Amino acid sequence: MKALLLREKGKWKEMKVEDVETPKPGPDEILVEVYAVGLNPVDYKTATGGNPNWSYPHILGLDVAGIVAELGEGVSKWKKGDRVVYHGALTKKGGYAEYTVTTANTVSRIPDEVTFQDAAALPTAGYTAYQSLFRKLPMEQIETILIHGGAGGVGGFGVQLAKHAGKKVISTASSHNHEYVKSLGADYVIDYNEENVITRVMEITSGRGVDVVVDAVSRQSATDSLDALAFLGHIVFISGAPDFTKIKPFTKSVSYHEIALGAAHQSGIHKAQEDLGVIGEEVLKLVNERKISPMLEEIISLEEVPDALSRLSERHVRGKIVAKIK
Repeated sequence: MKALLLREKGKWKEMKVEDVETPKPGPDEILVEVYAVGLNPVDYKTATGGNPNWSYPHILGLDVAGIVAELGEGVSKWKKGDRVVYHGALTKKGGYAEYTVTTANTVSRIPDEVTFQDAAALPTAGYTAYQSLFRKLPMEQIETILIHGGAGGVGGFGVQLAKHAGKKVISTASSHNHEYVKSLGADYVIDYNEENVITRVMEITSGRGVDVVVDAVSRQSATDSLDALAFLGHIVFISGAPDFTKIKPFTKSVSYHEIALGAAHQSGIHKAQEDLGVIGEEVLKLVNERKISPMLEEIISLEEVPDALSRLSERHVRGKIVAKIK
């Protein structure tokens, strides 16, 4: 089969499409014929530092949509020809290839009306946003949410999901992306280059602060955002924990929530792994009903992935990029 190969850590810009042996599914696994793969910052980040579980050449690509080609021993839920999408394990070879293997219990069924490209845009960013809001937070008690980076993947899905849930949504973005983020559902968009985000949040909330901050930017951003929280507020962090010492104990009574979507794969806990498939079904249903957009902005070839990852690394890509394999 053809695959985009990472020959050694740090060399992701030099990846080339080459011929390798088609993998075989083991017990409780399925072989997927890949039709589309979503690109994510985690691809170049992990490729830069490598992973001790990898053997080289390695194949990146966590967000895979395709057709079940072969069943491993013990798989009964799926059959050959089923249209599926999944979030893959960082420790295993990924989907920048014509075929790949994954665990059967983490897979979701793609509705007939949803394209492979739209489905592949969802897992890492969409599932992370969904887990942040609907697996961690008491949403019925929440009114106002600050979601950083509304033009990006996690932020964009977060804005849509929060607005669909009926919340007041504040987001951050460069000025040229303000209308785009508002089109996703944000009530207010703050230009983090030109405005003091905390000051503006306090103005919008009449000094109360927000009930929730969702931060997928950085540890420093999460720490700064603690000042935007209301009493009994929640901070959900994806790219590093905030400095908890910034909040004096027994003052705001803040709750902290770590999001690590891929940890389900490594947990060994069957229920945690199955929940990835459940989240996928729920997100796909919202896309199928046109209640949220997959935010697919660009479709590229497998050969174009390294250049597209370079653009992602510059942090100025809007929405999602997907590589079409078939």
